[in-house]
Amino acid sequence: MDLEEKPKYGEPRKYDPTFKGPIQNRGCTDIVCCILFIIAILGYFAVGILAWSQGDPRKVIYPTDSRGQFCGQAGTPLEKKPLLFYFNIMKCASPMVLLEFQCPTTQMCVEKCPEKFMTLIKAYSNKNDFDYYKQFCKDGVTNTMGVPDILKYGLCPAMLTPSKPFTRRCFPALGKQGGVITVGNNSHFDDGSGKMRDAKDLMDGVKNATVVIEARQVVMKIFEDYTQSWYWILIGLVIAMLTSLLFIVLLRFLAGIMVWVMIVLVILVIGYGIVHCYIEYAALKGEPGADVTLQDLGFQTDFTVYLQIRQTWLAFMIILAIVELIIILLLIFLRKRILIAIALIKEASRAIGHVMSSLFYPLFTFLLLAMVIAYWAVTAVFLSTSNEPIYKVFNETACEHSRQTCDPANYTTSSMKKECPDSECLFAFYGGETVYHKYLIGLQFYNVFLFFWCANFVTALGQMTLAGAFASYYWAFVKPDDMPAFPVFSALGRSLRYHTGTLAFGSLILAIIQIIRVLLEYLDHKLKGAQNKCTKFLLCCLKCCFWCLEKFIKFINRNAYIMVAIYGKNFCTSARDAFFLLMRNMIRVAVLDKVTDFLLFLGKLLIVGLVGIFAFFFFSGKVKAFESTAPHLHYYWVPILTVVIGSYLIAHGFFSVYAMCVDTLFLCFCEDLERNDGSAARPYYMSSTLHEILWKNKAEDLPSSSAQRQDDEDIQLKPKQAEEEDAT
Repeated sequence: MDLEEKPKYGEPRKYDPTFKGPIQNRGCTDIVCCILFIIAILGYFAVGILAWSQGDPRKVIYPTDSRGQFCGQAGTPLEKKPLLFYFNIMKCASPMVLLEFQCPTTQMCVEKCPEKFMTLIKAYSNKNDFDYYKQFCKDGVTNTMGVPDILKYGLCPAMLTPSKPFTRRCFPALGKQGGVITVGNNSHFDDGSGKMRDAKDLMDGVKNATVVIEARQVVMKIFEDYTQSWYWILIGLVIAMLTSLLFIVLLRFLAGIMVWVMIVLVILVIGYGIVHCYIEYAALKGEPGADVTLQDLGFQTDFTVYLQIRQTWLAFMIILAIVELIIILLLIFLRKRILIAIALIKEASRAIGHVMSSLFYPLFTFLLLAMVIAYWAVTAVFLSTSNEPIYKVFNETACEHSRQTCDPANYTTSSMKKECPDSECLFAFYGGETVYHKYLIGLQFYNVFLFFWCANFVTALGQMTLAGAFASYYWAFVKPDDMPAFPVFSALGRSLRYHTGTLAFGSLILAIIQIIRVLLEYLDHKLKGAQNKCTKFLLCCLKCCFWCLEKFIKFINRNAYIMVAIYGKNFCTSARDAFFLLMRNMIRVAVLDKVTDFLLFLGKLLIVGLVGIFAFFFFSGKVKAFESTAPHLHYYWVPILTVVIGSYLIAHGFFSVYAMCVDTLFLCFCEDLERNDGSAARPYYMSSTLHEILWKNKAEDLPSSSAQRQDDEDIQLKPKQAEEEDAT
């Protein structure tokens, strides 16, 4: 690159004798965005208060009867009636169940499910039987009422079948005897009208009813697993945190050894995974049902079923083998650069040694993110449960008022009931037609958008704080004497006092891109059944483009925050300066910075692998020593997956300190090269070790002509800067 082309990426920094690191006398930046962010946060609190005043999480927890009342809710007349009973479960076989998520039959809360066959006609003739039968009837049924009147007004079911509670609902106790479907050990039953029906007729109703509650069933089982294993999950996460902290501390004092140990252990851990998958694959050979393909099996809510299939372990083995091969090839091709990256990590370890409080800053970030996630989740639940109960007309014969809204309080005397005598006004779903309910989807969208904005803001605050702390280390001529007493707290104070608007600006751009990606995923899900290949291809391209754009914006934001932490300028100026500085040092960025990121990623992978293997053997009961200690779970993959994801987030938090330190030192190094020339009048602020690290092997990084040209640039720029300083 010739000197004439230099302005293409901006002018290099000039020597400034007054520059001593992060500027103290700075002003507020991006004030407009700061005001906008404050207004948005106040609006977010208003949405939360509105949701909490309107929402009712009981709608998610308790089953609801035909009057919209909650079964088993404490402090209500239905407290001792936790189960939901269907008058005629066979009506749940209607296709409308899958559309409206409501069976067109009366549903009421009961204390226990029916335990024997009984029809209303037979029970009416026996006082004891009728007293038992009335448990499953509406209030107001007396012995003086005739059977025709009871059935006419829908006060009692025409029949009772032996049932069992399942997810707080009474379902027929179906079984099999000799290949024949039975209910209560009988293959036939009286439907209450004198007809004998096959027990298999109940199957369709049960199937559709279970489709309605299948999602809730899985969620409840997962929730139960969490209640049984939360203590052990916390222990696993604490182990991950201690392992990460120990690894970081060892990296501080034994960087070179620890990096090589990390590389070897990652290869061994993945290798063990491959061997374990092969052992499981071979052990299932000849087992009944083990050769079923994943395509034939389809989706199963019990994921342990997949582990009984050979194809699952074969897929795991192939994936791990590909990952192992990629890592080994990268290590071979980057072996020389790894040596330089290790030296850069050593220098970062020295910086962290002078700013030890930076190792604990991720805990503060975790706390803020936990608060953001908790507020978003609670607000989302209250918003989704803030609808009002909607009642609709359900009928067996043709009726012009079918599926219209109705009022159960006066339905028996309404014109709808007169025109459709066999119809009923039943609870259908939760909704509403007020202004609040019309804009409920907009409030949910606002909740998601503010979640992204706040989460990105917290992450950006952490990046700028750490950048300010490590920049104060780099630009201290005499380390640590010239550093502030509390570099992390000083950087945090500057970030919040002067650059809240800048943090809000950068995180807003990222939040907009992320919400667009969410909308694209939503569109893809909605159009999945009807889209053509052209639409599918277009959506795929858009999702790919916005994914790449998000990665690029994150890279720009990260480096912009470093420049803001040093110079105190606004977001756009800092982003431009950082981008131009990186472009003027593109070779060094590609060779050193990214290789260091790769090594730190291997460290995260190692911690996740070690903790994940431990969690697998503990929760799955594969080791006899843990059989009596491990909790009994529906899905043992639930705590394992939670521990693995949590371990990665924890490891990422600790290693992000190193990554931010390396990025800050690298950017400061590039600035140092442009500002100073290493002479007595303009000495470098970098240590001699860092200068040697990033300067050596330069001829290997570049072709000889490019290396000579960059040397010429570095040499020629210094006299030019000196002349400008003399003129000044």
